[in-house]
Amino acid sequence: QVQLVESGGGLVQPGGSLRLSCAASESIYSIGDMGWYRQAPGYQRELVVTITSAGSTNYANSVKGRFTVSRDNAKGTVYLQMDSLKPEDTAVYYCNMRVRLYRNGPIDDYWGQGTQVTVSS
Repeated sequence: QVQLVESGGGLVQPGGSLRLSCAASESIYSIGDMGWYRQAPGYQRELVVTITSAGSTNYANSVKGRFTVSRDNAKGTVYLQMDSLKPEDTAVYYCNMRVRLYRNGPIDDYWGQGTQVTVSS
C-alpha cells in the first residue's frame, strides 16, 4: 500500500524557516490535488494550502506571503516552504494527495503521518 512519508518538521525560533516534504513511498499512476493541513493543540484540523495538478494554489489567509507550496509530480512529492514562522504556526502538519494508483483506477485521498512544527523562543 502506498504511504505518504513526511519530513522536515522541528523546533525553530520565531522568524525562522522550515521546509516540509511529503513523498509517496512508491510510484503511482497520477496525482490530482495536493495540500497541507495542520492541527494545533485544542483546535480542529485546518487547511494551510492546496495546489492543483495545474499548479493553482489556495492559501489560508494566516499563511499568505509566508508559506510557499510546490510539487514534483515525477517524484510524487509536495513541499511546503515556511518562512517568517510565528508561534501560532505551531501544529502537527499533515500532507494530503488525491491519488490514482493505476490506469482507470479509483481516485483516493492519502494522508501523511504528520510532522510536528514548533515555533518557540
